[in-house]
Amino acid sequence: MSVRLYVGNLPQSFDNQELEALFASVGEGVRFKAVQDRETGAGRGFGFANVNDEKLADAVIEQLNGREFAGNALRIERSERRDDRRSNDRRGPGGSPAPTAARKAVNKVVHRDSVEEGAPDPRWAGELAKLKGLLDSQKAAV
Repeated sequence: MSVRLYVGNLPQSFDNQELEALFASVGEGVRFKAVQDRETGAGRGFGFANVNDEKLADAVIEQLNGREFAGNALRIERSERRDDRRSNDRRGPGGSPAPTAARKAVNKVVHRDSVEEGAPDPRWAGELAKLKGLLDSQKAAV
């Protein structure tokens, strides 16, 4: 069974071959993939390594966790699968998924149907601010 390892605290730019050579020094069969930003393509400072053997995974963690690589101390630990993390605490009786409660939105804007006297309608506040900005820029140009 394949073991997935989290490899963190990577420098922003590093030589992928150097890191693979570091993994190869522990044992053969370690495949690494760095996580990159979708928009810029720059490294995000972490990645994942897949190891085919449990003993090799333990050896990688033991030998390389905390080891310096390109000026940073590597952080290597077992990665949790996303589906495992989501389902751990949400099981109801009999192992069936429990119903999920709707979460409150932290940045939720509450609107009222009645508008206070002299106040702008809050549903149009964003558009009103844009229009005011356009008017100010036109006045400044004249």
